Amino acid sequence: MKILIADASGFIGKNLALALMQAGHDVKILVRKNTGLANNEISWAPEKGAISDNDLEGIEGIINLAGDNIFKGRWTEAKKRSIIESRLQATRTLASCLLRLKNPPKLYINASAIGYYGNRGDLLLTEESSNGTGFLAHVCEEWEKATQDLETLDVRVACLRFGIVLSTKGGALAKMLLGFKWGIGGRIGSGQQYMSWVSLEDVLAVFLHILKTEKLKGPINVVAPHPVTNHVFTKTLGKALGRPIILSLPTLVLRILLGEKADELLLSSQRVSCSKLIDSGYKFLHSNLEKALPQLLAQES
Repeated sequence: MKILIADASGFIGKNLALALMQAGHDVKILVRKNTGLANNEISWAPEKGAISDNDLEGIEGIINLAGDNIFKGRWTEAKKRSIIESRLQATRTLASCLLRLKNPPKLYINASAIGYYGNRGDLLLTEESSNGTGFLAHVCEEWEKATQDLETLDVRVACLRFGIVLSTKGGALAKMLLGFKWGIGGRIGSGQQYMSWVSLEDVLAVFLHILKTEKLKGPINVVAPHPVTNHVFTKTLGKALGRPIILSLPTLVLRILLGEKADELLLSSQRVSCSKLIDSGYKFLHSNLEKALPQLLAQES
């Protein structure tokens, strides 16, 4: 299958491009440069709505991961504008191009996140659950809405609501490890907020599963079957590393240090179901955190 990835430079994108090529797919990558393009690179400028229709003819599937990194930097008003505008510009640029193509691809996969649901305590959330409140919930809602124009075409659209992606290669777990190894990792806030996690290996396998599973479309929660509270996650990681968990990060300190970002990314609770994936026949590689963490940590060496 000839697949185009928008933003293969990030944590998920780099690993996904490799996984798709290893599975035998022909992978093209959208890049923000005009010269010195490799054979598998296509130039675009989403902030200008610029992309060549001719370069996209013949593409069978598009995976859009483009957007400003929400974890990097403090959430100033300028940063928040960049977070949402970068996602909308990229998605609208791709959607507009697809609407112009003589033979648009049959599959369009757009990134999203479980931040769509907002802070919902211990309520079990499915793809049918309502949109939450807060900045990230608004970002995800608008991001997914930007794909709606494609509904006029014969295109299967899937919006992947990612949970916390665990890997020693990058992402949240990689950032946590140093502190925990030194015995200074700990519970965040009350520790009662749910963390809906998923391994990087499962994320990559879910992409491959969606490519071949035509009934999968619309919003799809990409999380493991057993979400845990931050308290349980902390204890489980400490046990896997053989380190005591003594410290905690108070809510007030986090809010002083990180502002709104603390509430949205660290203190928000989302207990998310993956029943849609399971019902489609997907079998998770890592479904239980206590078993998954030692396996993931073993990959570090």
